[in-house]
Amino acid sequence: MQITPLSPEDPSSLGDFDLLGRIGQGGMGQVFLGESLGGEPAAVKVIKPSIVDSESRQRFAQEIEVLKTIWGPRIAAFLGADAEAEQPWLATEYVDGPDLARHVGTHGPLPSVLTAALGAILAEALSAVHTQGLLHRDLKPANILLGPNGPKIIDFGLAAFTESHVSLTAPNQVVGTPICMAPEQAAGLKPLTPAVDVYALGAVLLFASTGHYPHEAATPYMVFHLVTDPGTAPDLSGVPGELMPLLTGMLAQNAKDRPSLSDVVQQCRSVIEAHGMKIAQARRKLTAHTAGQPHKATSADAVSLLAPATDAPGPDTAPAAQNTPVPPGSPAPSPSVVEISGLTDSADEDSPGPTPPAQRDPSDGFHREPPAPGRPPTVSRRPREAPSTPRHSLQARRTAERLRVAYAASAPF
Repeated sequence: MQITPLSPEDPSSLGDFDLLGRIGQGGMGQVFLGESLGGEPAAVKVIKPSIVDSESRQRFAQEIEVLKTIWGPRIAAFLGADAEAEQPWLATEYVDGPDLARHVGTHGPLPSVLTAALGAILAEALSAVHTQGLLHRDLKPANILLGPNGPKIIDFGLAAFTESHVSLTAPNQVVGTPICMAPEQAAGLKPLTPAVDVYALGAVLLFASTGHYPHEAATPYMVFHLVTDPGTAPDLSGVPGELMPLLTGMLAQNAKDRPSLSDVVQQCRSVIEAHGMKIAQARRKLTAHTAGQPHKATSADAVSLLAPATDAPGPDTAPAAQNTPVPPGSPAPSPSVVEISGLTDSADEDSPGPTPPAQRDPSDGFHREPPAPGRPPTVSRRPREAPSTPRHSLQARRTAERLRVAYAASAPF
């Protein structure tokens, strides 16, 4: 998991959660790695102060209420929230693993039998969500985390009761990620049905098996045009033959032509059984494949958590980083991000972190320039009141010490 230090304007704690670093951000807010009083790790989502108003609080409160009703082994668990706080926050289970977009971007597409296993797992999880009268509405590779116990779905920020009951957005307002969006959702048609999540899951499985989406273009507007155009078929190039019938049906232009989620599960089982496997075996192989992949080195001078940089593809494993302070007068390290490995106790505390994303961001299909080199992240230097008893686990304190070592040469503490 990619972690960057807190910035000076970040809170140090929210509710009963101490914040240890940043793990992601979006248009609405920031996501932090937090730790409860009992040492439980959590992903803590916070609305940006600049957009906190009555409407954003209402939407955030609805997201909280939705999450309270969703449960299951493939859904990141709800841990706590406060929509009325000065900085509204929401805490969910922290899944220690990369998202599907990062995994495919780093290690390549999944074999067809593992793609089928992923499809069966996610289809069953979405089916449970639908039985509660809810739609996810924004399923995409970046919202599927590949943890040590298998994949989990996150980010129900756009989830709503099926729109015959309640609408999350204003009329004709389209919200979601266009590269995985069903044509009727992109066109703003209502009411939406569970078929929108079937299409999105088809787009996810297409990406998992090929590394590309049904429709890709230079801008979101162009993607919207391709998705809604009945004359433009989804790009199924590279799809293994045994997955072609499944993905063709799931990505059908007409919602009525798509299979149900229970049909998706059955078709995925058929693919797996054709390989002479049981579904349980395929699930275990998927978890072993995604959780067992070594993380490649990131760019930086080798100090503490930072592995040596290289422009060429690195080996599957890299030497463990050394906890050696930078000698006086030496140039300071200048990574664009800090990879904090070993957030949970393990035998190999200094295992290297994942590679930074390529120029083409696999999470949305658009092309971006890489971050400018030589720009170190900002390290929080706010004084914090020392608690009467230790708040962090031993590993968290080690992580903090490594950050201090890594940036001591360039930042006053």
